[in-house]
Amino acid sequence: MSKKIPRVGVGGPVGSGKTALIEQLVPRLIDQGYRPLVITNDIFTREDAEHARRTLAGILAPQRIRGVETGACPHTAVREDPSLNLLAVEDLTQEFPDADLILIESGGDNLTLTFSPSLADYQLYVIDVAAGDKIPRKRGQGITQTNLLVINKTDLAPHVGASLEVMSRDASLVRGDKPFEFTNCRTGDGLDQVLEHLLQGAGLGDKVNPIQS
Repeated sequence: MSKKIPRVGVGGPVGSGKTALIEQLVPRLIDQGYRPLVITNDIFTREDAEHARRTLAGILAPQRIRGVETGACPHTAVREDPSLNLLAVEDLTQEFPDADLILIESGGDNLTLTFSPSLADYQLYVIDVAAGDKIPRKRGQGITQTNLLVINKTDLAPHVGASLEVMSRDASLVRGDKPFEFTNCRTGDGLDQVLEHLLQGAGLGDKVNPIQS
C-alpha cells in the first residue's frame, strides 16, 4: 500500500479552464519545492492528459500525468464510484513515491459536481465568466460546497457583458465564509492566491519557500 498524500479535486463545467488551471499550478508547485502528480478524467479519450503533457513538457515528466477514460458520467467517476481514479492514484503513488500532492481533474460536468471524500481531500470548482454572471447565484454543490470557487477568464467579462462585481457579490452571498478567487489562466492573474488557498487547505503550507500573505 502506498503512502497517503493530499489529493486536490478540480471540478467544473466543460471549457471552464480546469486543465489550464492545473497547467498553471504545476510550475508554481514545483517552484515551491513540491513534486506533484496529475490525473485527468475524460469520458471517451485522454485528451486533457495529452494536452497537459504537451504544455508541461520540460516541467513535469509525462509519466507523472495519468489520463483516466471513464466511459461514464463525470460525477460518477469522481463521486459515486471513484474506483478507476482510486486505482490511478494507487498506481501513480507506487510508481512515484517521492510525490507529495496529486491534482485530480474531473471531466466537465454541471454545477452539482463534487468529489467523493475518499478521492479528494480538498476541492476546487472552476467556472468561467463567459458562461454569464448569473452562474454563482444558480448555486449547485460545486458552487456552494467546495473549498474554493475559482471564477476564471476574467478578461472575457467586457466581451460577454458580464459583471465581475455581480459575480463577486453573488459568490459571497451563496458561499458564506468559503473563499473564492478571480483568475485569468492566460496571464496568470489570481493564480498565486489560488495556490495559497490550495497549500493551506491541503495542509502543505510549510514546504520550501511558503507563499507570504
